[in-house]
Amino acid sequence: MKPQDRREPFLRSQEGRSPAAPEEALPKAEAYLHSANETLDLAGKGSHSNSFIPSILVISHGSRDPNWVALVDEAVREAAALLSNLTGPVPVISSFLEIVTGRLIQDGVEELLALGATDIYVLPLFVSSGSTHVDDIMQAFGQPPAGRREGEFDPFRTGGARIHPGKPIDDEPEIAELLLCQVRELSLDPSREALLLIGHGSIEPVFHGRWRDGLGRIAERLRVGGGFARAEYAMLLPNQAACKLRAMRRKRPEERVIVVPVFLSQGYFTSTVIPARLGELEYEYNGRAMLPDAAVARWMAKQAQQWLDRAGG
Repeated sequence: MKPQDRREPFLRSQEGRSPAAPEEALPKAEAYLHSANETLDLAGKGSHSNSFIPSILVISHGSRDPNWVALVDEAVREAAALLSNLTGPVPVISSFLEIVTGRLIQDGVEELLALGATDIYVLPLFVSSGSTHVDDIMQAFGQPPAGRREGEFDPFRTGGARIHPGKPIDDEPEIAELLLCQVRELSLDPSREALLLIGHGSIEPVFHGRWRDGLGRIAERLRVGGGFARAEYAMLLPNQAACKLRAMRRKRPEERVIVVPVFLSQGYFTSTVIPARLGELEYEYNGRAMLPDAAVARWMAKQAQQWLDRAGG
């Protein structure tokens, strides 16, 4: 069995737990701020002259829950508006790794090519660079693998456009501040409280280390920023959450433990998996995820602007 065949059982179990929703009812991908009939005045941007027509392809996982998709789309719309204010018109498309019919990655690429894009900035709207999904995506866009595993996708058809890979969120300070604001809703006395950050995680070599390092850095940002007694982290894959929480409660039973889900949007993992894994252990939890929050849109706009500044040189 290839390593990737065993890599993300949570995602496979989520997909298999209920019949597919009527995906056709979800909105078609659109080039936010633009339609295919509008003329994009981008050809003269930067030193590339007529050979440089930039575009942004935002990629997230996808879900059968239309509300999950709507939250992502709204954040992308906000990011596109922010970017337009900063740089002028640039087409920005929201696409999905899987599940959302008609809005997959290749669909998004083809829409950007139809708008005349010569350069596509691929921005993975994922929590961690430890996600094997991000590696799959980037390999399919011609990037080298992050580890030894072979990507799962056939190469995307890019029509000769130049591909510029972006990076996931990881320990982005603005997103850490978002999480800290959510933690403060549950906090009573930070000096007597501990944080337990929980992320999806991975059991794959290289990717597990990236998850570990990223969660560790963002946990420290929250500890310092909020003045908490300590901050720990755990992954769902491998199954660490209950063991970590139990150890925290045993070591310092006088401390309140606030569990912080490190997930892009509320859904199956935040509402079902995390509470089930932690069982009857004592902890504080509100199940909040990164979306909806304007910080996610600001992060996307900032990443795109920085790429445009570099590319337009």
